[in-house]
Amino acid sequence: MTSQAACDLSDVFYLEGMSEHKMTLTWKRGDVPFEYQKYPRNHTWKFDGGHEMIASSAPAYLGDPKQVDPEEAFVASLSACHMLTFLAIAAKQKFVLDEYVDDAVGHMEKNAEGRLAITKVTLRPKLKWSGDKTPSAEELAKMHHAAHDNCFIANSVKTEVTVEK
Repeated sequence: MTSQAACDLSDVFYLEGMSEHKMTLTWKRGDVPFEYQKYPRNHTWKFDGGHEMIASSAPAYLGDPKQVDPEEAFVASLSACHMLTFLAIAAKQKFVLDEYVDDAVGHMEKNAEGRLAITKVTLRPKLKWSGDKTPSAEELAKMHHAAHDNCFIANSVKTEVTVEK
């Protein structure tokens, strides 16, 4: 497989123009005082398809550890976008992928401007293939590279994203 073949996604992605992705965030104080240590961090994310979920701040910022926080959602967004792009590439290359599990990790630290940021996300996909054709190590590396280059979320952020074996 040539590098061009691994990266040619012209017939995989159908969107030619801009698209919008909407959600509604709702937070309510309730009957607690609006003081830093007391106000609730839980809030609701409602997506245009109807899915609704409770989110919070990270526990370090007095959030509910049982709820997803924006930092986790950011890492999940990068991981999911990479996976979905990778699946399209694998299918286009006629590979059969049965399972994709990613134990992704985001690293928050001060960035070059001295502000806290998720500066790096490490993806650790574990793949299970079937069928007559499985990718070589070189083909797999090219597919991950193409997935990163074509991931809409990765193309939208400054965060360094790496894929580990």
